[in-house]
Amino acid sequence: MLSSKRIDLERILNEFGKQKDDNFDFERISEYFKKKNNSSCFQAISEKVCNDLDFNELFKFIDRTNSRVGQQVLYNNLRRIPSKQNVISENEEVVKELSTNWSLRQDVQKLLIKLKDNESFYITSLFQDEHIKPPKWFFIAHLLSFTMILSLLLLTFNSSLIFVITFVFITNIVIHYWNKRNLYQYLYSIPRLLVLNAVAKSLNSINELKNINPNIESSIAIIDRIRNRTSVFKLELNLQNDFAVILWSVFELLKIAFLLEPIMLFSAINHLETRRKEIEDVYSYVGSIDVLLSVASLRIGLDKYCIPRILDNIKKVNAVNMYHPLINDCVENSVLINGKSVLLTGSNMSGKTSFIRAIGINTICALTINTCFADIFEIQKQRIYSAIRISDDLLNSKSYYFEEVLTIKEMIDHSNENVPSLFLLDEIFKGTNTIERISAGKAVLSSLAKNNSTTFVSTHDIELAELLNDEYELFHFSEIVDNSTVAFDYKLKNGKLKNRNAIRILQLNDYPKEIIDEAMKIAKELDNI
Repeated sequence: MLSSKRIDLERILNEFGKQKDDNFDFERISEYFKKKNNSSCFQAISEKVCNDLDFNELFKFIDRTNSRVGQQVLYNNLRRIPSKQNVISENEEVVKELSTNWSLRQDVQKLLIKLKDNESFYITSLFQDEHIKPPKWFFIAHLLSFTMILSLLLLTFNSSLIFVITFVFITNIVIHYWNKRNLYQYLYSIPRLLVLNAVAKSLNSINELKNINPNIESSIAIIDRIRNRTSVFKLELNLQNDFAVILWSVFELLKIAFLLEPIMLFSAINHLETRRKEIEDVYSYVGSIDVLLSVASLRIGLDKYCIPRILDNIKKVNAVNMYHPLINDCVENSVLINGKSVLLTGSNMSGKTSFIRAIGINTICALTINTCFADIFEIQKQRIYSAIRISDDLLNSKSYYFEEVLTIKEMIDHSNENVPSLFLLDEIFKGTNTIERISAGKAVLSSLAKNNSTTFVSTHDIELAELLNDEYELFHFSEIVDNSTVAFDYKLKNGKLKNRNAIRILQLNDYPKEIIDEAMKIAKELDNI
């Protein structure tokens, strides 16, 4: 039989280029991003945008990482638009090498799967969470340990010291088991840190990966120095899993007698506290390599992709044969706009919202993983805001319309910041009446189209197309209605929607004739107003 390690290796090699069949613990996966200071990045993608663009499903599709560390770093990278170049664009040569060099890829994967276990999620706590501190009385632990050593050495000269030893041992039992809860907080994170550091050292020895972080050796060396101070964690973990109860008991007695666990624990924590930056450097280094490998795997598995062109201070969107990666057999569409925004008309289910989401997803991927789902994708670096999936906030007594008002007000505020922004809106102000919806919609959309912002908005209100003709490029999606069926081609077409088929669709679904006739009559009257 093949060993389990050999089976794991063969499995990950065979899965290269394929989507993962894995459980996604997003609470753990997102932890690194949520605790990270995002003030230095161009934009941290909001929960609202993530919800509107089905971010978790997108992540499942993109994620081809081999380790939990890589998984957390990939999530973080997709949620943060960097101020400078993203890690993929800086290392395109490495991505290409990982795509084509089978031997290199195997060596890297063999190392990364050492961090595949869920315990590796806890590494981030060592540089992101607050560490426990020893109580003020903890100096007594050192005194008791010294007393035990000295008493044992002098016992042969003074047998009465047995009473001192007994008293100290009983006291040590109390302190030892008091400390267990502290030890368990680090029982997985510190052993996995040592594995992480060993993986980083091996990865850094590979010539093709040398330039990813030329200064990583110093951080690896610093973490190496605390290895001996953390041996108690490895011992505790291994004994619980592997050694017999009797042998475990002997070690436990020794640790109690000399208070090894609490003394070594707080000594290790003290050193970890001063080495947060180095730990994160090593963590980020290993995770970034896994992300590069993941992007290589993603590209291999796609029927088509492109490396985007990020424009400098040019208000332009050029997408050629762009598709939505989460829609099977997605119909491709192209759009080119210079200096304007886009207004989409069309009926429900015709493809408007999916097209807007595709623009948002491709923009995020362009700015984070340097990979787009199109033949060509050109766009300027911009912040992304959306109002697509809005619902009533019943707990706070907010209606759909009020929620939409607040969301769009934030967009207006951002549009005045003089930072390039991409606004994605679906059916603006659909929570209110027709006249006010069109009036307010026109005013808001005109405002959003100013400055250096680009807006993609869908609407059922053809009247908006007339009012915004000078500021927005007009496109539409339409359906094909024959005598008995309704079909959608999901193709983006120039100009506004001219045909109204909503009443016709009611007719095809056997609505009573008197309802159809009255609806047709009212529609004609309204058109003539």
